[in-house]
Amino acid sequence: MKNNIKLTTWLVGSLLTFSACTDLNVDLKSTYTEYPDSEIAKEAKMAGLYYGFGGALGRRYMEAALLSSDEFMAVTFGGNWYDGGNYIHSSLHASLPGDAHVDWAGDIPAAITKCNQAIFDLGGEDENNAEQEALIAPALAMRAFYHFIFMDTFGATPKLDHLIGDSEAIDRSPRSEITKFIESDLLRALASGGLKEDVDASTYGKPTKWMAEALLAKLYINWAVYTCDDVATYDPSMTNSKLNDVIKYCDDIIASGHFDLSDGYRKKFMPDNGYQIKDFIYAMPYQNNETSTRANTYARFQFWPKFNNDGADGKGLFGITLSQNAGGIFIVTPEAADRFCLEGDERNEIIMKGAINYYDISTHTMGTEPYIYNGQQVVLTKNITILNDQMDLGNDLNAWCQGYRCIKWAIQADDYNLYNRNQSNDVPIFRYADILLMKAEAILRGATATNGDTPQSLFNQIRSYCNAPLLEHTPSLNELLEERGREFYAETWRRNDLIRFGKFEDDWGYKNQYHPEAQTEKWRRIFPVSVGLMNSNTNWKQNYGY
Repeated sequence: MKNNIKLTTWLVGSLLTFSACTDLNVDLKSTYTEYPDSEIAKEAKMAGLYYGFGGALGRRYMEAALLSSDEFMAVTFGGNWYDGGNYIHSSLHASLPGDAHVDWAGDIPAAITKCNQAIFDLGGEDENNAEQEALIAPALAMRAFYHFIFMDTFGATPKLDHLIGDSEAIDRSPRSEITKFIESDLLRALASGGLKEDVDASTYGKPTKWMAEALLAKLYINWAVYTCDDVATYDPSMTNSKLNDVIKYCDDIIASGHFDLSDGYRKKFMPDNGYQIKDFIYAMPYQNNETSTRANTYARFQFWPKFNNDGADGKGLFGITLSQNAGGIFIVTPEAADRFCLEGDERNEIIMKGAINYYDISTHTMGTEPYIYNGQQVVLTKNITILNDQMDLGNDLNAWCQGYRCIKWAIQADDYNLYNRNQSNDVPIFRYADILLMKAEAILRGATATNGDTPQSLFNQIRSYCNAPLLEHTPSLNELLEERGREFYAETWRRNDLIRFGKFEDDWGYKNQYHPEAQTEKWRRIFPVSVGLMNSNTNWKQNYGY
């Protein structure tokens, strides 16, 4: 992301501070009796709301989402990166409340508290006051988004619809209740007219009308999942009463004309991505030198681990020597690797496999010169040989070369020489491509088609822009799921998709070899609530099974 995108936030950030706590209790502040008289004043009240998910998305949430899906498996190298089992527990569907990949959960109540504080400071909620509703609309949309993240990940969620006093204990509400609360907040925000429709640098990374509609579409496509309070009993054959609503909001986004697929696939994930990417409806901005608020470390875990040099002081994978290597413990599962096989598909280029050559760090294209490490060309193999229950592969060149690697999130030299492997690649949360495929899925599941769109025509818009072969028939639901696996690989949506399609318990990677019960323990579709949150809220019950 570019620095100018964050200028407003940095200018006004010092004007307003919020208390943030994981025990959900805050000190109440006095409310304003007059509305802000300028956009700058309003933005000052909202400045702290937008990036409460940034830290988690950049690391710990990413670990939970990617490793629990069929996209990646975590490994260790001679015990290095075992870290108490944090990574492999997610891969094996054996998460524990003390694992770091769930320890970000407290960020979400803290972020919701900031939303509620802004609403309070701006005069409070009054659904009968049109001016007031428009004023607080961005805070309502962000409050809905944060509840969505918590609910999708952990199930039952505290309904935080007001500032919590010191003596007030808040229980977790059933998932179905929270789902309807999220819907209500989004519909209010949209009806108020207070969400901007502009798509430019000033609205990037913030809640717009289109962000709220995309979130509603995502909520509705998962409606049957989210209104089933016992996650273990959800089945994809259950009726989804909101499929036509998916179509409604997808159509509005499509008709807006603000979004398209004109950018090349790889371009969208480069370090210089940002508001100019026409596919991005809502994204989390990152900057490698601003790690005090957010840090994106995707490449650190997904790239080949020793890419910074040639085993000595010579040039590494990118033709230069970097001061730090990658962790490299996320390997592409064989099942995911097999998806990237369509002739001409630009998305194939995000998977590094076989004998690899040096890459140009400025263009991120592979050259013709073999990449030599310790005197041998680096050759990556699809399958791996696990030595023990710590998912250990050993700690030598043979170990490091096991497993294909994802290079979707390209790096800059400064990331590894100056900024502790933190990246500037913004991470999209809602994309136009997702809108097209959600509409296709809704039609396949029984919604009424609109505007002459068919699942095949929508599906082929995706295939066309990335130069993959067009489909000559109506896609099946399984083909659509596979396409989503290619299009949104390593973007944290795969777990969500697998649960909706009833595939989360399927055998992939090596999880069922080391945890056979993962095939039947459907309560693992949600994670345990972290030890920290449970200790701070002693009235809460831990999720079943954990």
